[in-house]
Amino acid sequence: MDDFTVNKLSSKKFTVEVPASKSILIRALILSALTPGDTFLASGELCGDVRALLFSLDALGVRTEKCEGGLLVHGTREIARRAAIDVESSGAAARFLTACLAFFGGDFEVNASAQMRGRPMEIISILKQCGVKFDFSEEEGRLPFRMHSDGVAAHALTCPTQISTQDASGLMLAGAVSGRPLSVVLSDGEEHSPYLTMTAKLIEMFGGACNRVGNTYNVGPIENKPNEIGIEPDVSAACYFFAAALLLRAAVTVRKIKRESVQGDIAFLSYLQERGVRIEETEEGLTADATGVGEYRGFCEDMRSLSDQALTVAALAPFATTPTRITGLSRLRYQESDRLAAVCENLQRLGIKCTVREDGFTILPGRPRPAHLSSFGDHRVAMAFTLIGLKTGGVTIGEAACTRKSFEGFFPLISALTKG
Repeated sequence: MDDFTVNKLSSKKFTVEVPASKSILIRALILSALTPGDTFLASGELCGDVRALLFSLDALGVRTEKCEGGLLVHGTREIARRAAIDVESSGAAARFLTACLAFFGGDFEVNASAQMRGRPMEIISILKQCGVKFDFSEEEGRLPFRMHSDGVAAHALTCPTQISTQDASGLMLAGAVSGRPLSVVLSDGEEHSPYLTMTAKLIEMFGGACNRVGNTYNVGPIENKPNEIGIEPDVSAACYFFAAALLLRAAVTVRKIKRESVQGDIAFLSYLQERGVRIEETEEGLTADATGVGEYRGFCEDMRSLSDQALTVAALAPFATTPTRITGLSRLRYQESDRLAAVCENLQRLGIKCTVREDGFTILPGRPRPAHLSSFGDHRVAMAFTLIGLKTGGVTIGEAACTRKSFEGFFPLISALTKG
C-alpha cells in the first residue's frame, strides 16, 4: 500500500476490534521465551513489531507456535550464543533483546531497518560500562552492530530515561530472565512512567519480583511462571476510535477493551470525558458515546506520560473552540519520526496554524482543507491524521503501509467503515 485516501465517515454508531497490545505482548514474549518452560500467550491479531521479535527469537533458537487464540512459547535459557537477528523497525525489540543478550553473553549481530538505525540506543553506552564490546557497521552508538559479551556482573545499573524508557525496561527484563537480582536506577525522574509500571507488572505476572523504591526498580528472577497469560487489546490503537467518537459525535465500541488496564494510554479517556463523552464498559467492550456532545474546548495538558496520544489530540485540536497547547513532548523528536515536526508540517498542509516548541506544540482552531499528508513512515502519524480525513474527507495519507508496525489491518478497517 502506498497512499490511502480517507473518505468522510457518516456513521454515528459502529464497533471495531484492535490487535493485541504490542507493548504488552513484546514484554510477555521476552519473559516467556528466555525463561524455562512453556507459556501460552492468549492474544488477538499480531503486528509487524511482534513478528520481528518472533523472527529474532527463532534465530536465537527459541521455538514459538501460532495457535488458535494466541502463541505458545517454548521458553529456555539455552539460547544460541552466536546468532544474527534483525529487529526491523521495533525499538522495543532492539533495546530489550540487546539488554537481555548482553546479560546472557555471547556474540550477536543485530540488524534493523533504516528507520530504526536512525534512532538512539542509549542502552549501548550503559552496557559498554559493563564491559560489553560493540563493533558498529555504520554510525557509532547505533544499529547495526556486532556485540560481544561475557555476561553482565553488575548488581545495579543507572539508566537515563529522558529520550526513552525502553532502555530501562530492557534492563528490568534482563534482570528478570537472567536468574539473578538487579537494581535499575533511573537518573532523570521517570520512575512513574506508565511503560515502566507495565514492565514491572508483567514481571510480577510471570512470577518475578519487581518493586520500586524512589527512583529505583529492584528486580528479582522469574520463578514458577504461569502456563498461560492473557494479552490485552491495544489501548493505544483503540484511542484513535475513541477520539473518532468525539470528532464525529458518534458512539464507538472497541471490543474487549476494559477500563482497568495495565496500559497507560487508558488515561486518554479522561480527556474525552471532560468534554462530555460518556464512557461505558459493557460485555462486548468499552464504548465512547459522544452523540450528546456539542462543541468542545481545546486541550491544555502536559502529556509526558501519554506522549503517543499527543498526536491524537493534535488531530482533534483544529475542531475545538479554543487553542490547544501541549507540553512534555521532547522525546517525540526521537521516535519513528520527529513527531513534533511531523504534526506541524501536516497541519500546515491542511491550512491549520501550528507552532512547535522544544517540548510541545500550540494548535489554533480552523477549517482543514483537503491535502496530501506524509506519514513520515511513522504509524502513529498515519493513524492520527486519518481522524481528520474521517471528519472532513479529502485527506490522503502517504506511505500508509507503515501502520503495519502496530496495526496491520488499520486501513482495511477504515475502508470498511467508510464504505459501510
